[in-house]
Amino acid sequence: MNLKKRLLDFVDVRLGVRDLLAQNLTKYLLPRNINAWYTLGAVLLTLFMIQVATGILLLIYYVPNPDEAFQSVERIMNEIPFGWLIRNLHAIGANVIVIALLLHMLSVLFMASYKRPRELTWLSGFLIFNLALGLCLTGYLLPWSQLSFWATTVATDAAGAIPVLGDEIVRFLRGGSMVNEATLGRFFALHVMGMPLLLGGLVGFHLFCVRRAGISRPPFGPTYQPREIPDHFEHEEHPGGIPFFPNYVIKDLAVICFFLAFLLAIVFFAPTLLSPESAFVPADPFVTPPHIKPEWYFLWAYQTLKIFPSELIGLGVQGAFMTFLALLPFIDRGPERRPAMRPIFVTSFFLTLFVFVAISIWGHFS
Repeated sequence: MNLKKRLLDFVDVRLGVRDLLAQNLTKYLLPRNINAWYTLGAVLLTLFMIQVATGILLLIYYVPNPDEAFQSVERIMNEIPFGWLIRNLHAIGANVIVIALLLHMLSVLFMASYKRPRELTWLSGFLIFNLALGLCLTGYLLPWSQLSFWATTVATDAAGAIPVLGDEIVRFLRGGSMVNEATLGRFFALHVMGMPLLLGGLVGFHLFCVRRAGISRPPFGPTYQPREIPDHFEHEEHPGGIPFFPNYVIKDLAVICFFLAFLLAIVFFAPTLLSPESAFVPADPFVTPPHIKPEWYFLWAYQTLKIFPSELIGLGVQGAFMTFLALLPFIDRGPERRPAMRPIFVTSFFLTLFVFVAISIWGHFS
């Protein structure tokens, strides 16, 4: 015990770790009426760490070569001890991350937590969401199955609708006129190095913004009062609130355990729930399987391109919508955050959500 205390004292004198821990744990106060939706950030951090750990383990045996990629994945699943568990945790975990990201963004939108002074928090979170989708897309090709090969072909084809530069963008993404060895190499490099580095930087900046601007007070209850934020920076404090540790950490851990239980339930009891037969067949560039569709989180984009008479119009609509979402904090500048006092926004929120779900279901069955 004395040795442990001496080591802690040695580090504390030089780095001030006791004060640092106190400022970010026991003395870090949160609003008393904070709800479970605020735990999704901790859930996402946990899921991202699982993705990093399982991804590193998969790299030991995966071979990023069209002639060996599918066989290496089969070997991981069938021969390597617990390889099936690591691979399923990684593949299914990506879907659970998208679910958690969507819930996190929807809760932020509904509670208007993107408003001043948290514009940069929203923008960094929005970029994290899109980068996570990019990671899903690049990782989808790596098994080199019929499904992943042709789904990537369809996804990269969409860029060809862009005027003038469309064909060049497609060739840049694929490394040639069609999905081939160069495409696999590019997607592999982006998936294991390029995008994770960007994601790590964005997550760090997002957490910095959350800590500096403070956690927004839930806009519910009789004690909530909207107020103008002054022109100069002001860190929002919550006097009389609950300490982050141990009070709120317990709530974080409870929701994290729920998501982990959800992930493990799919891994052990329904690992092929989202995998059609073409996901278990090696890629064949000369045989196009029927009814190739992207993953569920891309179905809305896939169906949007089919709705409009021109893919260019569909891409324009998608781009306009995503741009509007990114710039929402600069468009919706009023101080009011209570949902009951924002009927137009709340109605638009639920109508848009309904349309996206309906289009995704349409895309699944079309």
